[in-house]
Order: sequence, then structure tokens, then C-alpha cells
Amino acid sequence: MKVPFAEKVGYSLGDGAANLVFQLMMMFQLMFYTDVLGIGAGAAGLILLGARVLDAFIDPLAGILSDRTHTKWGKYRPWVVGTAIPFAVVFALSYLSPDWGVRAKTAWAAGTYALLMALYSFNNTPYSSLGGVMTDEGRERTSVATVRFVAATVATIVVQVATLPLVERFDDPRTGWGVTVGIYAVFAAVMLLVSGFVAKERIAPPATQRKSLGEDMKSVLGDAPWRAMFVLTLFLFVTLALWGSASAYYFKYAVSEETLGFSLFNGVGQGITFVAVVTLPGILSDRFGKKTTYLVCLALTAVFTAGFYFVPATSRYGLLAMGALKSLAYAPTIPLLWAMMGDVADHGEWVSGRRATGFVFAGIVFALKAGLGLGGAVCGWILGAAGFDPEAASQTAAAQQAIRLSVSLIPAALFAVGCVALVFYPISKRTEREMQLELNARRSK
Repeated sequence: MKVPFAEKVGYSLGDGAANLVFQLMMMFQLMFYTDVLGIGAGAAGLILLGARVLDAFIDPLAGILSDRTHTKWGKYRPWVVGTAIPFAVVFALSYLSPDWGVRAKTAWAAGTYALLMALYSFNNTPYSSLGGVMTDEGRERTSVATVRFVAATVATIVVQVATLPLVERFDDPRTGWGVTVGIYAVFAAVMLLVSGFVAKERIAPPATQRKSLGEDMKSVLGDAPWRAMFVLTLFLFVTLALWGSASAYYFKYAVSEETLGFSLFNGVGQGITFVAVVTLPGILSDRFGKKTTYLVCLALTAVFTAGFYFVPATSRYGLLAMGALKSLAYAPTIPLLWAMMGDVADHGEWVSGRRATGFVFAGIVFALKAGLGLGGAVCGWILGAAGFDPEAASQTAAAQQAIRLSVSLIPAALFAVGCVALVFYPISKRTEREMQLELNARRSK
């Protein structure tokens, strides 16, 4: 099942849109809540974590409903198109800063964040599932994921490099954030609409498969590759959110602007990521397989993340070098995560005869969002426990140490947990090939 390159590019725009939202939350949302909206670090952490309770119900629902959608457009594309504009509108609302009291602003933040995460589920779960049914060929699936994450990387560069300079063009940071995110929201809506209209669904569940939520749940939850990927995704995004949130504080309070600007640091790292995402995943996975490539690259990422503890905050080139190594090591894992999830959906069909692509991806989107919220919450709690004060011009030694640990040794240890989860992922390069041959034979009958 070959996918035309133009279709891959069109599909990739959806993840570009998602990363305008995701990267902003991962890098700046905690700092926006504490330093702009004026909410305490502990309360902000609770907001980020509290929405996960709702996600436990919403994410599976998104997968269940999309799996049971039947239209001439397919199962997943109508959801991507239908939620595009509401998702973008709530995204813009989430970064407004009403001139209210602290309690009212806390309630506003909690409500808009919970609604944004719900819409994220109903948009991103079908979008991710769509990538799993565009092709069943291993190399093509990696190619689709690679092109997808080229767009995601471009969006990441925009968010990490351009956001703060855009905000700072306004005298009032509240206005700056509102206008900047409003611009991002318009682009996100357009990109999602294009993605939903352009991509095509080519894999359907077996014709004899009867609808059964219980059997879908049994098939997915009992599948060893899915469980391994769930744990990996959870700890991976806890780590990314923790590191992303802490790095904004690290560059604001520990690294002087004269030493190295945050936008420059992110720009160099994302430039390396962009080149590596384009060139390395296909080459490495063809040679060593997806699992081995992911495991080695994630282990190296843990090592280079730990290295930030030993690089002085005054060392411009030391920080740039460590960031470059971390970005180079991590880049190949970005598209492989979602390519491997397509393999997980295939594995479920291969073993049980049932295909529940939406439900497979719903669990992973839940793990992603749970990790995102928990990582941000953990960062907020660590800073709060260490006495972080957003009103202070400089932070205490304890707060500085907490920030330093949160960009180095703590996330490195969490990356290592992800490596352990990968050890229990059973789909090797050989197994992947066996699945493809047998499933193709079944579908040709």
C-alpha cells in the first residue's frame, strides 16, 4: 500500500497543528499559569493533573466512537475535520488572562484546560489512528510517520523559538500571549482541515468482525506490545513535560541572557532534530529494526540529559553541545513511536483476529496526556516544595537546585524507565515481517 508523497505531506499538517498546542503546553503552560496568570505553582500543578481524571473516560470514548464511525469518508477523517475549529478556538481561550481575582482565574484555567484536553482527545486520537490505517507496509508506515514528524518538528521550532520574542513585542505580557496563541490557533485550524481532507483510509477491520466493546478491550489490554508501549509513552511524556517546563525556568533563573538565550538554545536543538528526523529513522530502522533503534536512542538520550547536571549554567558552548547531543539522540525516536503503534494495531489483529485501531491509539493518547499533565504537575510540586517564588527577581539556592535537578538527573532516570518498558516490547524486525505477510494473505482472501 503505497501512499503518495503529497498525501503524506497533507497528513503531516495535522501533527504540525497538534504540536503548536502540545509544545506550547509542554514548554510554557506552567510558567504562563504562574508568571502571567498569577496562579501558585502547586495549584497550577493540580490543574494539569486534575484533567487526567476526565481523560480516563474521555480518551477511551474517543477511540470507541471513532472505531464505530461509518461514513463514506471513513472512520477517523470526519473527527479530524469536525473538531478542527472548536479545538482551535478553545486553544486560543486557554491563553487569555482575564483581569479577575486569583480564584476566578484558577477556575478559568482549570475549565479551559480540561476542555482543551477533551477536544485534543477527540481530534488527536482519530488523527493518530488515521496514520495507522493509511498503509500496512512497514517502510511506508515509517515514511508516513517520518514526514508527519517533519511537520511536527517545524511547528516545534516555531513554538520554541518564536513564542517568547512574539510575546515580548507587547508591553503587556497578557496581551502578548493572547495575540501569539491566537495566531497559532488560526494556523492550527487550517492545517487540521487540510489534513482531514487529504489523507485516505486504506485498512478496514476484518469483514467478519462483529462489534463488541468487551472483546475490543480484551484484545487491546491483553496485548503485550500495547502494554509495553503504554508504559513507555506514559514515562516518556512525563519526562518531556517535566524537562520542558523546568527548562523554561532554568533559562529564566539560572542561565543569564548573556550566556545563552532560551530561543537560541531551542533553535539549535530543533534544527538538529529536524535534520535527524528527516534522515535517520528510516535508515536505522531498516538496518536494526524499530525496537532496537528506539531502545538505543532513548538510552543515549537519558545519558545526555543527565549531562546537564554536570555542565555549568555559565557555559554557553557546554549547554549548546549537551543540547545538541540530546536532540540528535532523541530525534529518531519521534516518528518511530507512532509507526510502532501502527504495528501494535497489526499485532492485535494478527493474534486475535480483531482490529480496534482507534481504541489502541486512544490508550496511547491517554498515556501521552497523563504524562503531559503529571510531568507538569511534578515540576510545579518540586518548585513549590523548594520555595520557588515567581515574584522574586532571583531564586533561593534550594529553588535553583530543584530547577537544576529537574532538567538533568530526574528526567534522565525517567527516560531509563522507558528503556525498561521497551525491553518487554516483543515486536522485533522479524516478527513485524511475519505479521505483514500473514495479514496480507488474510486480506487478499
